[in-house]
Amino acid sequence: MQTLRSWLFVPGHRQKMIDKSPGRGSDALIYDLEDAVPPDEMDAARMKVGAALDAAEGGPQRFVRIHGARHPARGADLQAVVRPGLRGLVLPKVERPEDVAAVDRSLTKQESEAGVPPGSVRLAAMIESAAGLLQAPAIAASSPRLVALMFGAEDFAVDLGLFSFREGGLMAYARSALVVAAASARLEAVDKVYLDFRDPDGLARETQAARELGFSGKTLIHPAQIETVHRVFHPTDEEVESAHRVVEAFEAAPEEGTMAVDGRMVDLPVVKRAQWILRSAPGEGRPGGGTGDEE
Repeated sequence: MQTLRSWLFVPGHRQKMIDKSPGRGSDALIYDLEDAVPPDEMDAARMKVGAALDAAEGGPQRFVRIHGARHPARGADLQAVVRPGLRGLVLPKVERPEDVAAVDRSLTKQESEAGVPPGSVRLAAMIESAAGLLQAPAIAASSPRLVALMFGAEDFAVDLGLFSFREGGLMAYARSALVVAAASARLEAVDKVYLDFRDPDGLARETQAARELGFSGKTLIHPAQIETVHRVFHPTDEEVESAHRVVEAFEAAPEEGTMAVDGRMVDLPVVKRAQWILRSAPGEGRPGGGTGDEE
């Protein structure tokens, strides 16, 4: 599965947003059946999302955020959305490996009933509490269906009783811990939403910080955020040029083992990173690693 830089939330009860979302340019869509939908519109939202999945043709990968493993609405959500157009499910408020395992078991049965290839529906687990963060490494290893861990900062702040939060401090620790947990199972790490969709400069700064922490993508709440996130998660021209020089030097003399390029020592790990940068660059192909799912 390719690296997904942008994961755009789409309220499951908003038909116009559902209709427009495939053409917005995001790498993935998250049709939302959880927090974004009023309770009295939930049944209608399930029908709308199910119809959108039935009509899916190409474009972004379609995920659905369902209710959590212990929520009574989970079964109805699965019944409505497990169908051929579904790429995966986003599981909210995951706090223990059993939360993922329970959905995994339900999916196996639901896939069979819906005529979907067994094991084809992937999972992304949202870490939104202190308990979830402490269990993140175990959660990351809990199911072969998992492709990503996502950070839900707003619920995390509520769980810790924070009146407000900024970059650095506790949030930097939480985000770093999630990235390490995801990397330990070779999953994608997806950063929190940036709520002010009218502030592209602030979004760019936060996305750059996320990239430097090791995140591979970001959840979004508005299509206007897509271009900024894609730009920041692409290697810069300078990074691409430097990577080309490293790879060319290594290919010219692979027997050397170590060599000097641009005034710094280069060995095999540096070469591998340069090769990854080139695969990530526009026009050079996108990396497929990090999800445990080669396709």
